[in-house]
Amino acid sequence: MKPPETRELLPLGLFGGTFDPVHFAHLRLAEAACCELGLSSVRWIPAGNPVLRESPRVDARHRLEMVRLAIADNPCFELDTAEVDAERPSYTVPTLERLRQDDACGAKRPLVLLVGADAFSSLTAWYRWERIFELAHVAVARRPGFPIEAETLPERLSQIWRDRFAADPAALSLAPSGAVVSFPMTPLGISATRVRRLISRGVSTRYLLPDAVIAYVEERRFYREPGGA
Repeated sequence: MKPPETRELLPLGLFGGTFDPVHFAHLRLAEAACCELGLSSVRWIPAGNPVLRESPRVDARHRLEMVRLAIADNPCFELDTAEVDAERPSYTVPTLERLRQDDACGAKRPLVLLVGADAFSSLTAWYRWERIFELAHVAVARRPGFPIEAETLPERLSQIWRDRFAADPAALSLAPSGAVVSFPMTPLGISATRVRRLISRGVSTRYLLPDAVIAYVEERRFYREPGGA
């Protein structure tokens, strides 16, 4: 079977997260996914009301704007604002169901959910997690030279990996959903938690965040401790 040739049916990467704040490790993961998996683009989906982690330090509208600033110069990146606009909690499955509607991506386009290896290993804790594979493929970022082994995953997830893993990313183009692939990502020791700690201490975050995001954060004094300089 030949992969689809129209852009509308090429695999679309989906990258959700709190992005509190967005940083270069996020950007590198999305860029690596585009290059390694043959994606038409990556759609960034900031969570409005994330459930599986502590409440964001910054309001959803500001987190959305920071992502907008961070991805503005990359034509392969696009922004989805719907989760920020929604009042409901942000869960992956309802987001995917929304994107499968005819007025969004439709039923036929391959959708590829991008996750880090740590997030994938905890997938069984996600809301209606098994439904994810009916709605999208899953692509797991890994460090180069360190493949993900089924034996290291929780039992139920290990079987999913064995049943659904595709070594060739071209498999993503052959069906709308259902496969699991992995792709190498340059490891960057950056986390939003660490960035927030640096900002709270008044330490420079240059080369950890895009300059436009740094300026946005500094102008609004986000992540500063109460009474801090």
